[in-house]
Amino acid sequence: MRLTVAALMMITLILLPGVSSYTVSSLVLTVYNDGYTKVEYEILPSEYSSQVELPLLGDHYENVIVEDGNGNPLNFRLENGSLLIYSGNAEVVKVSYYTPDLTVKQGVVWTLNIATNDSFTVVLPANAIVVDLSDIPLEIAGNSITMPPGNQSVSYTLSGRGVGGEKGADSLVYLALLGGLAVVGGSAYALWRKKKGQSSMPSREEFQARLENLDLNEEERRALLYIFDKGGKASQAEVREAIGLPKTTAWRMFKRLERRGLVKVLKGRKENWVELRF
Repeated sequence: MRLTVAALMMITLILLPGVSSYTVSSLVLTVYNDGYTKVEYEILPSEYSSQVELPLLGDHYENVIVEDGNGNPLNFRLENGSLLIYSGNAEVVKVSYYTPDLTVKQGVVWTLNIATNDSFTVVLPANAIVVDLSDIPLEIAGNSITMPPGNQSVSYTLSGRGVGGEKGADSLVYLALLGGLAVVGGSAYALWRKKKGQSSMPSREEFQARLENLDLNEEERRALLYIFDKGGKASQAEVREAIGLPKTTAWRMFKRLERRGLVKVLKGRKENWVELRF
């Protein structure tokens, strides 16, 4: 009897479609003047899985599109605020939809609020003026702001809708904000330079000891050690070949390491490079 039950349980597990884990490769939030936000995910399903369950931001979703990396549509189902995606053999899954739930307006100030475990990029309207950020951004490029993971908010006003004095005041707030960020960034850089001057580059043994204190798998340790041996910077292809990883697996690994702040992936014209950050 025990053998029969065990056999039935094994058959059930084999027949059940696996809901996979995944890695968020990118999350982009494009905000429009009316407060609607376009949410765009690019996720990498784990290997040997056929389904992905992605919790969605917001409570209302419009024009949901799910595709593989080649733009082919994938089957999906919305359930209790999550998207169940039948990813099949897709190595990359792209999800996009619109929601009005991520922004609120008080007076002339709009605020985008988001809680996520991944870094994300906010693309504001061209006429937006930032007045407050919940945290120091990872990057600012034009009207795009990349924020770290966590409970984050971006507050902004829309210029061109008030008198000149109001617009000028908003611009001053914006310049003051950027000035404050520059001071913080400059202080952090100066402190880093000071610490760098006080201590020389660690030896290979010291660097290996640092790796032992981090929660890394064997491939990640070997990759970081290889980059260290190359002077702290190496091409992705070079690292991948050195440790014998498939291209997709290596891509996921570099994304994990970058999100943890251990490396920085630098995009080149012909190939990407990986640089140590600790």
